Amino acid sequence: MDFQTFLQQFVNALSLGSLYALIAIGYTMVYGILRLINFAHGDVFMLGGYLAFFGVSTFFMPWWLAVVVAIALTTVFGVGLERAAYRPLRDSPRISIMISAIGASFLIENLAIVLFDARPKAFPVPAFFSQNLMFGGVRVSTVSLVIPLVTALILAALLWIVHRTKTGMAMRAVSTDIDAARLMAIDVNKIVSITFAIGSALAAVGGIMWAMKYPRLEPLMGIMPGLKCFIAAVIGGIGSIAGAVLGGLLLGIIELMTIAFLPEFTGYKDAFAFILLIVVLLVKPTGLLGKNQGEKV
Repeated sequence: MDFQTFLQQFVNALSLGSLYALIAIGYTMVYGILRLINFAHGDVFMLGGYLAFFGVSTFFMPWWLAVVVAIALTTVFGVGLERAAYRPLRDSPRISIMISAIGASFLIENLAIVLFDARPKAFPVPAFFSQNLMFGGVRVSTVSLVIPLVTALILAALLWIVHRTKTGMAMRAVSTDIDAARLMAIDVNKIVSITFAIGSALAAVGGIMWAMKYPRLEPLMGIMPGLKCFIAAVIGGIGSIAGAVLGGLLLGIIELMTIAFLPEFTGYKDAFAFILLIVVLLVKPTGLLGKNQGEKV
């Protein structure tokens, strides 16, 4: 492989890793607050792409307005999902809330098949994002440049919210001890709703950008990306925002660069995520940036 081809593949890998990172942040935020793995997160990701699609194709909205509306509606859906499927079971055993999360995921997927039709749909990508730019012989699509930039801006905004605002302080308090947070007059329900709102908005942004990079929508499109992003969050240290970004970037780069150097393993590219997960958990069970946490008994 020459250096030009290496750069071409690295840009593609960085773009995919940024997408994984963006979606993984939603997983890690919910887990950091509630110690809950939101298995429906990949389906919320799918919903964001479909809502933007229908905004453009059915309601003839300008593209930017369809994106804003899709993110807003997906955020509302995520908050409603927390209230309907997770909040009533918050004080129940963890297995109960995990089963509820799995059930919510199956429900959303099957409703999407009924409402949106199982046939794949082509996502309307604006002309600007379809352009190819040349940098010294390396061809880069505009969307591949936009995705890492959006991820970096969102990461900076989230870190500012978590470490520089009262809401972020309340999030950190709830993640440390939810009962003590209640005693300190923190509205736990409000903080959890805000967390789900942020996570769902990030899933919507990720779903829309995924649809622009891979312009094909189908009701089950969130299953494998959602699973890989969960793996990315675990690799980086689930509960850590920076860890989720690191895990997503690492997973995307390893996945595409391995295929670039060993094209005969293209059919096994989805297995790389699981291999990487096993290796990281054997070496550092808490993830790359995770910390050991004592458990009260």
